[in-house]
Amino acid sequence: MKTNLLIVAVIGFCFVQCTSGKTDLDQAAEVPVEEKITEEFIDNQILSAKAQYKELMKNLPADSMPRTYDSTTGQMINSDTRWWCSGFYPGTLLYLNEFAADNSIKQEALDRLAILEKEKHNATTHDLGFMMYCSFGNADSLTSGSDYSEVLMTSAKSLATRFNSTVGCIRSWDHGPWNYPVIIDNMMNLELLFWATRFSGDSTFYNIAVTHANTTMKNHFREDNSSYHVIDYDQKTGDVIARKTVQGAADSSAWARGQAWGLYGYTVMYRETGDAVYLSQAKKIAAFMLNHPNMPGDNVPYWDYDAPGIPDTYRDASAAAVMASGLLELGLYVDDSLQEVYAKEAAKAVSTLATSEYTAQDGSNGGFILKHSVGSIPHNSEIDVPLTYADYYYVEALLRYKDWYLQ
Repeated sequence: MKTNLLIVAVIGFCFVQCTSGKTDLDQAAEVPVEEKITEEFIDNQILSAKAQYKELMKNLPADSMPRTYDSTTGQMINSDTRWWCSGFYPGTLLYLNEFAADNSIKQEALDRLAILEKEKHNATTHDLGFMMYCSFGNADSLTSGSDYSEVLMTSAKSLATRFNSTVGCIRSWDHGPWNYPVIIDNMMNLELLFWATRFSGDSTFYNIAVTHANTTMKNHFREDNSSYHVIDYDQKTGDVIARKTVQGAADSSAWARGQAWGLYGYTVMYRETGDAVYLSQAKKIAAFMLNHPNMPGDNVPYWDYDAPGIPDTYRDASAAAVMASGLLELGLYVDDSLQEVYAKEAAKAVSTLATSEYTAQDGSNGGFILKHSVGSIPHNSEIDVPLTYADYYYVEALLRYKDWYLQ
């Protein structure tokens, strides 16, 4: 997922508000973090992250992937490789090894890739981008002497089977009372298809990605540039049947991680196509998020921008990490003044996540890096817990700062 771009930018001092996963902003004191994000700052965060993942490695069965950690029982909660998050753990390990070569971390990543590889044939999920590109895509670009092109091509072909040309989208779910559901998260899986076209020369994958992005842009977004979570289509006509949510507060609300998926996804679309319409869309999503009256001053959003009970409700560290990483790439493609805005806003989020409120003390949190993420409140699932994708995008954001803004 790393792009070979070079940019020099000076990141200003950041002032962030240090709050826990569930807090009352009216009562929380604003704590200035008057610390420039330097290479030393980033290096310290990554070294701590490496220590944590070495702790996580100790307690993980050989046939499993980490999912979360239950602090009340002290138990790891793991998954098999079919879980949609299965690629994030090896992907994070590869990022950590890129920062500083470490044989134990590299070997752990390779061992997890070995058990994940079979999912390249899994055509029952739209999440193959998350599963296979965040893992094998990183391995392909970051690991010398290894060739993962067959794994990635097979994965892309499996993902492409879920595309319906009448609808113009890749189907998200095969379960539930839906006709043809498409979720905003699916924008994150298109990067795999662009890789497949670059590698093979077959524009089929490119065309599927562009068609999916265009259909999503047409039907998922409201006038204020927020996104619905789920659009249900009539697979025979391509008409929209309903606009719903599954993980947000309401059908009409702006689920925080969904907004971050959209920001990141349309930034990737611009990178891969050069089409200014995608750059415009990414900028509109960024403006919605950063200017929202319910966005906390430290840029770690509530789990939904329209969540009931704000400010006495949960923050989502995973949404902040995805947003920060997306903003840092988006900053590469805009003019200097807007780039400075995006860099500063990403800095707020990263600085907050780096505090003890969100970053776990070494040896705690089951080995996960971040605390206070939210999976799905409507399902009472993974609420105020560590999650692998929060760790992944946080480490990615740290590396992007170092590589793109501090060289």
